[in-house]
Amino acid sequence: MSIPVTTWSLEQTSPADLRPAAEPTGDIRIVRAEVPSPEFSRFLYTAVGGDIHWIDRLAWPYAKWREFLARPGVETWVAYENGTPAGYVELEAQDEGAVEIVYFGLLPAFRGRRIGGHLLSHGIARAWDLADRWPDRAATKRVWVHTCSLDGEHAMDNYLRRGFRLFDTKVEEEAEVETPGPWAGAH
Repeated sequence: MSIPVTTWSLEQTSPADLRPAAEPTGDIRIVRAEVPSPEFSRFLYTAVGGDIHWIDRLAWPYAKWREFLARPGVETWVAYENGTPAGYVELEAQDEGAVEIVYFGLLPAFRGRRIGGHLLSHGIARAWDLADRWPDRAATKRVWVHTCSLDGEHAMDNYLRRGFRLFDTKVEEEAEVETPGPWAGAH
């Protein structure tokens, strides 16, 4: 069985486009995971995306995770609440000064608590200054992301509130897949 899936592509073309969210209350810290760790990145991927149809990396072997994470200009920024991982944003520097927000999201227990807007704001700012940390990469000229109708219900609104503009929309039929979840019974 298949279902229609709408994919929206959005972009910012200047650091001035970023409209930061207010910082949430409490002990929220955002830290770059500077040591590439396939185990940690796969944990984040499954914990955040298990209930929103993130399945494309589930079959990646360890070596592919390691290879991707070790690429110059790939960064993982993790939000922690009181020392517990709450979500992450993964950036990938691309050609001609583009930086893609490859993955962004929160673990289900941390959604709806104003952490997402703050984490996304931080991730966008780090996309704009990514070349400062990777001198061999071109200065960022464009930050882009895509989201789809299978993603979290607030994803598109969060991107628009942070200053992204829509530049493409596609609708394709995709096989209906049961959400894998991080494991049975998790909320």
